[in-house]
Amino acid sequence: MTIATALDAEAQPVGLTCNSFNSVSLEPPLVLWSLGQRSFSRPAFERTDHFAINVLPADQTALAKRFAKPLEDKWAGVDWVPGTAGVPRLPLALATFDCRVRERFHGGDHLIFLGEVVQMHSREAGEPLVFLRGRFGGFSAAED
Repeated sequence: MTIATALDAEAQPVGLTCNSFNSVSLEPPLVLWSLGQRSFSRPAFERTDHFAINVLPADQTALAKRFAKPLEDKWAGVDWVPGTAGVPRLPLALATFDCRVRERFHGGDHLIFLGEVVQMHSREAGEPLVFLRGRFGGFSAAED
């Protein structure tokens, strides 16, 4: 589970829970995610040249749920640091991908973002938060 972040036209942080994130290319490093056309945050993401994808750890279900709602101030009490172009980076994330927008595509009722990773930060340890069959949880690799 991830939280996509950006800055709006007034340089205020915006963000939303996103479970449609994936890697596209290693050379150059490209990632892809999609945003519903009716999203409260869509105007900010349509105008920005940069965004970040923050991969949440398994203990951040409450934060994922908070950023999934169209709240006006979902950032109240949430720690963040400025990343590339000032885009909010969540220090608690397992990994953060700072990206420059390469393309935006309309795909049905979603807007698809293709971003070039310009910087990446990660922690050594931690289990990612996953969302499967309507439930949040962790992911444990199966033993061979």
